[in-house]
Amino acid sequence: MRTRPVLLFDGDCGFCTSAVDVLQRVVRPRCTAVPWQRADLAALGVAAERARHEVLWVTPAGTVYGGVRTVAKLLLSAGGPWPVVGGALMVPPVRWVAHVGYRFVADHRGSLPGGTPACARPDGGTRHA
Repeated sequence: MRTRPVLLFDGDCGFCTSAVDVLQRVVRPRCTAVPWQRADLAALGVAAERARHEVLWVTPAGTVYGGVRTVAKLLLSAGGPWPVVGGALMVPPVRWVAHVGYRFVADHRGSLPGGTPACARPDGGTRHA
């Protein structure tokens, strides 16, 4: 049985990978970060379609959070001032505003610093993170 949450992110996306690297160095969340492409999604109870759509946080008990709630859970797991920020992200209307920001970043990650051609969708848009 897992004892740490798992952070699933898009390992093919340079922006996502860079963001996770920075979060691990600066925020130091208590989790195991794994690109969803290398994870045993079935064992985690996660559909590949959902993993393609958003960053995910899977608790040791198997509860799955996505998007801005993942960011909140990640911050709540860290030390220092980060849990205060994470707690704020869980409360409406802060969560609603943060969700809009998260979707904007996810939808435009291919054009952000660190974005790569792997972030582009086949239809010419950008994939979700």
